[in-house]
Formats: sequence, structure tokens, C-alpha cells
Amino acid sequence: MDFLTKELIYQMTPQKITALLYEVCINHLQDAIQDIEQNQPLEANVKLQKVNDILERLGAGINYEAGIVADQLDTLYNYMANQVIIGNLKKDKAILEEVLNICEQLASAWNEAMNTGETQSQRLHQQRTNAYEQNVMVLDRE
Repeated sequence: MDFLTKELIYQMTPQKITALLYEVCINHLQDAIQDIEQNQPLEANVKLQKVNDILERLGAGINYEAGIVADQLDTLYNYMANQVIIGNLKKDKAILEEVLNICEQLASAWNEAMNTGETQSQRLHQQRTNAYEQNVMVLDRE
């Protein structure tokens, strides 16, 4: 992710930033689990702190006007953050793998919803374009 510049991030939609946060969170969790396996607790600790930072940012970005799903997502992020803290203290791979599994499922669902939304948006744009083209008067210049 080092190749991302601030300018590129500013040009991203909020949906793509969320997808990016999920991806980075998954990568840090995988790396932290590997660090624990290799008996590198300090490196795992740094990565797990970053995971909690990402979960906090994801929680801060929730649109609570979306209803019950937003509340449930907030609860899930809080659960994941607490589990990361416990997993970090105990250096427990099983707890962290559970969080990783949840994060992967969220990322998959988010990407699927994002792709479906883009497809619907493209269809709507095409319909509007077609409607416009049908009503445009073309002048014959001969």
C-alpha cells in the first residue's frame, strides 16, 4: 500500500476507501498472526495496534441514518476491536483468526455490494443517456 499517494486517496470514493481499509486490516491481521507464529510479539503488537486504528476509522465512517444495519455494524466493529485487544494481550492466534474471518467476510460483502452498486449506476447512466439521445434533435447539414 506504500504506492498510494495522498492525492490518489483524496480522489477515491468513500466506498473505495472503505474497501481499502478492509484490505489493509486483513493484511495486518495476517501479518500479526504470522509474527505470533514466529515468536515476534513486538512486531505483532504494532500490527494489531494498526488493526484497532483501522477498526476505529471504519466505525467512525458509519452512516447511522442507514438504520439497524449501521448499529449492528458498529457493534461488530466494537466486538472485533475488543477481540484484537484480547488476542494481542494473550498472543492468541485463534482469537485473531476469528477476527480475520469476520473481516474477510465483511470485505467480501462490501466489495460485492460496491460492484453491484456500480453496475446499477452504470445502467442508470446508460438509460439517462439513451433518453437524452432520443430527444435530441439532429440537424441535417448538407
